[in-house]
Amino acid sequence: MALHKKIAMLGSGSWGTALALHLSRQGHQVNLWSIEEDHVLEMQNERVNRRYIPDHPFPDELNAFIKLEDTLKDTDDIILAVPSIGFKDTLEKIKPLLKPTSRILWVTKGFDEASGQLLHKTFEDTFGEKYPYGALSGPSFALEVAKGLPTAVVIASKNAEFAKDMQDTFNSPHFRVYISSDIIGVQIGGAVKNVIAIATGISDGMKLGTNSRCAIITRGLTEVTRLGVALGGKPETFTGLSGLGDLVLTCTDNQSRNRRFGLELSKGTDVEAAIKSVGQVVEGARNSELVVNTAKEHNIEMPIAEVIAKIVSGEITSTEAMQSLLARKAKPE
Repeated sequence: MALHKKIAMLGSGSWGTALALHLSRQGHQVNLWSIEEDHVLEMQNERVNRRYIPDHPFPDELNAFIKLEDTLKDTDDIILAVPSIGFKDTLEKIKPLLKPTSRILWVTKGFDEASGQLLHKTFEDTFGEKYPYGALSGPSFALEVAKGLPTAVVIASKNAEFAKDMQDTFNSPHFRVYISSDIIGVQIGGAVKNVIAIATGISDGMKLGTNSRCAIITRGLTEVTRLGVALGGKPETFTGLSGLGDLVLTCTDNQSRNRRFGLELSKGTDVEAAIKSVGQVVEGARNSELVVNTAKEHNIEMPIAEVIAKIVSGEITSTEAMQSLLARKAKPE
């Protein structure tokens, strides 16, 4: 068990809050920050995040903050749990507040929306190699973590000492943490699986059957692996927790907002209405075009991701997307 720490959690959505609950139950002092002042006031008054994790009151060790300066005070370890669209902006906000001893871990899954690059590249563009950094990913629904149900994830970092310390910080009898040096592969798995989950949601919503779902997951894993290896990821990463594990989780359970988005699309719901129905950020919708653009830059074929990007952009319907996948020329696996 790691020594008890003071940790800043930036982002009070379901995932940030679930991890804040987990860490505070481990005895760590956690400062939870949101960009929305009214949300922070609600959490301060009610001692619960009623919007996202309503049935799990905050332990004494968990407190919500409005000002970043207060959130980061006396902390070395900072965890970013913001949507990918807000990742770079959050880095810029904390930049003048960091100390020489600061270390940053993110649990955000996706690409940087402005540049289209993986988040570690955005981090390096902002800070260089000044601070230890890493990414946490893997098959982990927020509500199950909040409930204390068994979960296994992976932390990837180029800095082995930082990765080991973060492993010790998070690890518990019901939250098992593995470590990896493959920062590229772990991030690709976490980002691209959201796009594939939209496809399985559409397929299941159209009642195309279990065979279809399994085919999409299997071929989806091939697409994830192709892109990840082309970008420098290790092949074995994609059969692990942040690859196959997260893909299966997100594609097969309706706790997945990306899968639910696909289910809505299968009804003929337009994209904006489908996102509104989900009620939270749908990273796969935001990242589908970025995934496809990155694949094209590296001459990688990703037919499932391509049709999802076309659906999100309004070029084709869900029905047309499934038909185009089925009509593809037969070829060796």
